[in-house]
Amino acid sequence: MFNWLFGSSSGAGADLYVDLGTANTLIAVRGKGIILNEPSQVMVSETNPKKRKVLGIGLEGVEVFKRNPGHILTIKPVKDGVIADFDATKMMMKYFIAKVLKSVPISRPRIVVSLPYGVTEVEKKAVIEACRSAGASKTYLIDEPMAAAIGAGLPIKEASGQMIIDIGGGTTEIAVIALSDIVYCEPLKMGGHKFDEAIIRYLKETKNIVITDELAEKIKLDLGTALPKKNIRSVEIEARDLESGFPRKQVITSEEIGLALSDSIQVIVHGILNAIEKTPPELVSDIIDNGIVLAGGGALITEICAKIEMEVRIPVRIAENPLTTIALGGEIVLSDPDLLDKIQLEV
Repeated sequence: MFNWLFGSSSGAGADLYVDLGTANTLIAVRGKGIILNEPSQVMVSETNPKKRKVLGIGLEGVEVFKRNPGHILTIKPVKDGVIADFDATKMMMKYFIAKVLKSVPISRPRIVVSLPYGVTEVEKKAVIEACRSAGASKTYLIDEPMAAAIGAGLPIKEASGQMIIDIGGGTTEIAVIALSDIVYCEPLKMGGHKFDEAIIRYLKETKNIVITDELAEKIKLDLGTALPKKNIRSVEIEARDLESGFPRKQVITSEEIGLALSDSIQVIVHGILNAIEKTPPELVSDIIDNGIVLAGGGALITEICAKIEMEVRIPVRIAENPLTTIALGGEIVLSDPDLLDKIQLEV
C-alpha cells in the first residue's frame, strides 16, 4: 500500500504533478492534493547568468525583495506561456520539487508536468532536464488545456466535443477536446498580465497617473468587468502624478476599468469565434449543447461569462475552482496511468 511513496510500482501512475504557470507554480502529490502554490519568480543579484547570485525563489524570494527592493532583480522564467529563461526555470523547478520532497519523501519520483499548448522541443527538453536534475526517474509532459478540462470535470474520454478556455497569467488557451484528444486549440498571447498592462496604460493616458503592477492587479480584481455599464462601482487609489511626480489620490470606477479591459477581452472573444469556425461541425453542435467552461484567473473577471455568451451565443460557465483547475486535473492524472498514457506528449 505504500508503493507510491517510493516510486517503485510501474503502471501505478506518477507521483508528482507540476503546473508550471506564468504567474504561479503549483505542485500536487498523488493522494495528498496540491501542496505547493508559489509565485513563478527568481530573485537575483544581476541579470548576467554567469555572474548572478540567486537570492530567493518563490515566496522566499518575495520576502527577500520586500527587505531589499533596490538591490534585487526579479526574473519571471515563464513569460506569456513560454520559457523565457531556461537557467532560471531549471533552478526554480529544482527548488520547488526539492521543497515538496522534504515534506513528502519520495525516492526518484515520476513527475507529470503540464505545458502550454504547442511548446517547442527545446522547451520540452528543458523541462525534462530540470525534473531530472531535481531527482525525477521519469518525466511525463501533458498539455495545459487537457489538464484544465480534466480538473473542470469534463468527460474528456467521451466522443462528445467539450470546449475549455483557460485564461491564465500569460496566455489564453481555447481548446476543443473529444476522445481524450485536443481536436483544436487556439492559443492567444493574452492573459492576466496583459489585463494589468492595459489598466496601467489606460490610467496613464486618461488620468495622468502611474501605478505599479501590484496595484493594477488589485484594481483588476476589485473593479475588472467585461460589461462596463453594468453595476458601476468605484474605489479611491493613491498613485504618482505624471507631471508633479508626487502621490495623489484618484477615484476610479469599474466602468473605466471595464473600458480599459475591453480590447483585451475582445481578443479572447475573437479567439473563441475563430476556434468554433475551425472545429468540425458535429463537435460544434456538441459544444452548443454542453456549453463552454472557463478556467484560470481571468475567469474571475466580473460578467465575463455574460459577455462571451452575448458574443458567441453559447452558454458559458466557470469551473468550480478556476485558479487551481489545471493543478486539480494534473492531480487526477497521477492516479490514472491509462489516461496519462493517452494524453502524454511525445518528446
